[in-house]
Amino acid sequence: MKKLSLLLIAFILSSFTLPAHAQQDNDRKFLLDYFNKTGDDLLASVEGLSPAQMHFKPADDRWSVAECLEHIIVIDKALFDMAVKLIEQPANPERKSEVTNTDEKLIAGITDRSQKAQAPDFGIPKGIYSNTSDALTAFKEQREKIKAYIQDTPENLRDHITDMPGGTVDAYQFFLFIAGHGARHTLQIEEVKAHPDFPSQK
Repeated sequence: MKKLSLLLIAFILSSFTLPAHAQQDNDRKFLLDYFNKTGDDLLASVEGLSPAQMHFKPADDRWSVAECLEHIIVIDKALFDMAVKLIEQPANPERKSEVTNTDEKLIAGITDRSQKAQAPDFGIPKGIYSNTSDALTAFKEQREKIKAYIQDTPENLRDHITDMPGGTVDAYQFFLFIAGHGARHTLQIEEVKAHPDFPSQK
């Protein structure tokens, strides 16, 4: 009877513990869903905006919608390149204990618009896109490239760990940061659109 009880307890406990490969699948699904959601939110935020609306600046030291969009595209690419280089390095799962931020905390931090951040020089908008259509095409192509990589890489993203200014993260969280960064500036776009002087649609 005691042996049966122990087996029952073991079964119950195991039912709450996902196998490693199942956890990886769940992680990737959440990550891809988050990229899809943040991408869709951005596209919805700029859909139908006129050139005057795209280039309206709330103040001389504030970005326009077009500038926010350009910044997202440039930073997406830079961060993705960094993530790929991290994953190309040997896995270092022995550092997992150093990853102290949860995924939820990381997302909350990057999307918190009450905390301002200074963009790196290369991420400051320079007007590299002549029109919104070209910018959106670049954004969509870049996002599809990132999602394809997440889907296809055989590496366990949790096993590649590095240091960032905000703390130690694994490659999975690095990708969350990329999608969350886009979400952060989509919120900024909504702030621009909410400005009382934002041009009306004509």
